[in-house]
Amino acid sequence: MAGHIGVTAIPAHARACLTTLATLQQPVVLVTLVSRVGSTPQDVGAKMLVDASGRLEGTVGGGRIEERAIAEAKTWLATAQGDATTPPCLLREWNLQRDIGMTCGGVVTLLFEAFNVAPWRVVLFGAGHVAQSLVRSLLLLDCHVVCVDSRAEWLQKLPATPQLSTVQLDDLRLYVPHVRAQDAVICMTMGHATDQPILQALYAQDLTPAYLGVIGSDAKRKALEKGLRALGVSEPWLAQLRCPVGLPIGGNQPGEIAISVAAELVALRHAVAAE
Repeated sequence: MAGHIGVTAIPAHARACLTTLATLQQPVVLVTLVSRVGSTPQDVGAKMLVDASGRLEGTVGGGRIEERAIAEAKTWLATAQGDATTPPCLLREWNLQRDIGMTCGGVVTLLFEAFNVAPWRVVLFGAGHVAQSLVRSLLLLDCHVVCVDSRAEWLQKLPATPQLSTVQLDDLRLYVPHVRAQDAVICMTMGHATDQPILQALYAQDLTPAYLGVIGSDAKRKALEKGLRALGVSEPWLAQLRCPVGLPIGGNQPGEIAISVAAELVALRHAVAAE
C-alpha cells in the first residue's frame, strides 16, 4: 500500500482570518499557534487577527492566553510602525501555567506576523513638481508617504495607492500635530513664506523629526534661520534642519532632485553617512 502524507485541514476560523487579511489595508498582526505541548485550549494552526484596536477575527485559545497575545500584538505593532529595525515576525513561547497564570500546564509557541506596516513614513508638505517626482521615487521603497497641500489639482496628479495618503488643507500647519518624531519631514511648498510657518509649528510642538529638510538653496537656509531665530527657535533645533536637501549628485531637474532626496533618505535610514 502506497504511503501518504497526512494533511491537517485548516480550521474554518483560520481560513476566515486569511480571507480577511487579504482585504485589509490597515496595519495588522496575524497571530498563529505554531506549536503546542501538553494541555492547551487550541490546536496548531489556530489564527487570530489583531490591529491597533484589538482582536479583529479568529482565536488562539480565548481567555488569558488570547488576552496576552492581543496585548503582545498591539505593543509590537505600535513599535513596528515607528522603527525600521523591527523584524517582520517574531516567536513567543509561553508556559501557560508559569507565564500566563492558567491552570493547564501546556506550552504554546505563537508566531506574530506584521502586515501592511510601513516602519518608515515620509511626510511631504507641498505637492509641486519636485514632490510629484519624489513621491513616485519613494513609492518604490518600503515606506508610507503623506503629501499635504492646499491645492486639490496637484494632489489629484499623484498616484492612487494605499502606500500614499494625500491631505488637502488650506493651512498646512494643521497637519503638524499628526507628525511623529520618527517621521522624515520635508517642506516643498511654494516658497520661504509658506515653509517657515510649518517649521515654526513643528518647533512650537517640541517636535524634532528623524529627518527635517527644506528644499532650496544655501541662501534660503540663511533666510529661514534668520526668520526662525527672530521667532525664538533654538540653535540646537535649527542645527538639525537640512537645506538644501538631497545628496550632491548634480542636476536641477525635478526628477534629479527627487532621486537625490530619496537617496539621502535611504542612506540615513540605513545609518550610512552621506558624503
